[in-house]
Amino acid sequence: DRCVFSSPELKDIEFIRSNYYNKLEIARFTSSLGKFVGYTEFGVKQANYWNSDTSYIASMKAQKEAYCLTTVGIDY
Repeated sequence: DRCVFSSPELKDIEFIRSNYYNKLEIARFTSSLGKFVGYTEFGVKQANYWNSDTSYIASMKAQKEAYCLTTVGIDY
């Protein structure tokens, strides 16, 4: 998990969760898209599965505020 930001305001923060297998990124969630994107054949299948779970996607979107907003002050 990581946060990318250009200011401490919530609208300027992006939460990113990358999933790896054998050092290869297979899928990624970005709060700017609001969904998972797959980069390999298996990653596409996983992304479709995760995107179909609306409660999981909602919890990932909430991580932007819960995870990033609370620590952006330290980094910024």
